[in-house]
Amino acid sequence: MVLKDFDSAAFLRDYWQKKPLLIRNPWAAWQNPFEPDELAGLACEAEVESRLVVGAQGSWAVEHGPLAEARFARLGQEPSTLLVQAVDHHIPEVAALIASFRFIPNWRIDDVMVSYATDGGGVGPHYDQYDVFLIQGNGRRRWRVGQLCDDESPLIPHDELRLLAEFQATDEWLLEPGDILYVPPRIAHDGVAVGDDCMTYSVGFRAPSRSELLTHFLDDLVAEMEDDDRYADPELAIQENPGEISSAALDKLHRLAIEKLQDRSSFARWFGGYSSTRKYPEIDWSPEDLETEADVGARLRSGASVSRNPASRFSFLRQDDTTIMLFVDGATFHCAGASARFAENLCKVDTTVLAAQEAPDAQLQKLVTELINQGSIALSELEQS
Repeated sequence: MVLKDFDSAAFLRDYWQKKPLLIRNPWAAWQNPFEPDELAGLACEAEVESRLVVGAQGSWAVEHGPLAEARFARLGQEPSTLLVQAVDHHIPEVAALIASFRFIPNWRIDDVMVSYATDGGGVGPHYDQYDVFLIQGNGRRRWRVGQLCDDESPLIPHDELRLLAEFQATDEWLLEPGDILYVPPRIAHDGVAVGDDCMTYSVGFRAPSRSELLTHFLDDLVAEMEDDDRYADPELAIQENPGEISSAALDKLHRLAIEKLQDRSSFARWFGGYSSTRKYPEIDWSPEDLETEADVGARLRSGASVSRNPASRFSFLRQDDTTIMLFVDGATFHCAGASARFAENLCKVDTTVLAAQEAPDAQLQKLVTELINQGSIALSELEQS
């Protein structure tokens, strides 16, 4: 699925992280890619994160998955909303929705949450810390957007939901299948299903906080530090008052504390691995039978296509004109020449085939084999006509 007549550059200039935008059915031919029964099936699986929100108008109750199949038969007439995270990891047709938003860097993309609501269902007025494109898949939903919020915005006491105590709607739209609503971070919004069979696809984007970056980067730095890397003062002189922490000592201690933080190359290496770590790293996607480099090389030469695992994350840092650092699912790969060209293309598109002039050399065979065996990509043979 692709967006037609959508000016991504104008969107980034005028709306991204600035103000909401309603985009009326921009698809060449919208088709809902997923069925409610399939969503309910995912919510019953232990490795899938899901929630069931029952009620409306301030009386919401939340149940966390995995849900028993019989639970859906007991919902009754009360409004309800089923929310399932990272459906794109499991359903290729849902993962395909992300392709339309690739004008935003890969490392910013989080996942596609899918919700199904009965008439009147919703999760109440709230705000998020990330950008989101809300795609109406099936049925109709009435969206209201409101004020800019922050940590001081009053909330309704609730153990499971962060609901705004005050909501001042500034715009309101009724979304039909194929319509998209973009909501920037911290903008209050509230969506309520109008009629049954309301499905919404939420394409969400990550935005690490300063505290998150510092905490995890420091953890990585500390893990590599030697215990004997300590403060030293061989030039120590007599002080008038031994109780004083001298300016010279403080300067040296400060340098000792922040010197490693200022190493941009260390930060780049760490961030590439950190930002490419899978949303659910505990799930093992590796194949049952590991591939060998010889078999992979033969399959690549025969024209096999390379497809990314929708649950995997790919990004790279350019080192110079011919080399890059490739980051896939938290692992780092140094690529040069043909491997670098292949890796860049792999970060750009979901499925790729080696160009005829790019015979797989030893480095490329090794890279593809390692990515297959860690469950990040798969090879598919060309169908014979």
